[in-house]
Amino acid sequence: MSRPLQALRHLAPGWYAIVMGLAGLALAWHQAARTLGTAAEGIALVLAALAALAFGVLAVATVLRGLHHAEAWAEDRRHPVRHTFVATLPISMILLATLAVTLFGAHPLAAALWWAGALAQAWVTWWVLGRWWAALPWASVTPALFIPVVGNVLVPLAGVPLGFETWSAAQFGVGLLFWPVVTVLLFVRIASHGPWPERLKPTVFILIAPPAVVGLAALRFGAPPLVAWMLWGAALFTLAWVGKEARAIAAMPFSMPHWALSFPLAALAALTLRLAEPGSVTAIGGLALLALASLVVAALALGTLRGLRDGTLLVPEPVAAIKPAAA
Repeated sequence: MSRPLQALRHLAPGWYAIVMGLAGLALAWHQAARTLGTAAEGIALVLAALAALAFGVLAVATVLRGLHHAEAWAEDRRHPVRHTFVATLPISMILLATLAVTLFGAHPLAAALWWAGALAQAWVTWWVLGRWWAALPWASVTPALFIPVVGNVLVPLAGVPLGFETWSAAQFGVGLLFWPVVTVLLFVRIASHGPWPERLKPTVFILIAPPAVVGLAALRFGAPPLVAWMLWGAALFTLAWVGKEARAIAAMPFSMPHWALSFPLAALAALTLRLAEPGSVTAIGGLALLALASLVVAALALGTLRGLRDGTLLVPEPVAAIKPAAA
């Protein structure tokens, strides 16, 4: 077997976080068009194209991995932490559909992609929660658990403008139900078993995403702006809170968990720009958040390219062995 195919064994599902980061940043730049004009819209289009390209490359690589390394895919599904990242695939589909609707309007192809992503996300949520009945080892309780559980709140972003408001509301409710559940589990895990492994430290930024995305989705449903402002405050405070870990994260060797910074920062920037009046202090803050998210995504992209060049990414994870749960 050739070396590239051998390396695909280590292409874990979490690689789709690249698509999430690029797509989220594209949506944020689209929101900036009210202030920055057509230049921001052009950047959004470029980022959307990069997100679609990344998804296509990863989809082909995923199929090849499944054909040549079926046992690795099965291991991911059994792993107490990696199994949660399976949700990054349907979430990427939902975000690409959202970009298509946002940039080009409702279209049957966007609707098909949205339905595929939404239904797959619902299934992944059911599958992850179904594992809880057998056992929920504390090793599984990391911020990555938000991805399959709370990822459902992304569904209305494209679902409402596509005309699927009822289904969007139902799936949105699933995310709202389990968002506080996962939050409580995280605090209990820290109190009783200590924090998650050092390598997963960047995933703490995922805590920013739920309030930011819920705020954007609530506006899709026509919620009063005051509700979105409340969620914006929660997301901004969470950024200040988890931001204390930024220096330690920056000092760590680059690995794929670092992509956990990208989508939450982009989502907060998008919500800020969506709520702010052009020229206001909040709008300036939104542009600052957009600049931060853009710099972070650029640094992550460079780190990924460098890691692929140097052969430091598609390698076995340097983590302690953990007894896997039943699939």
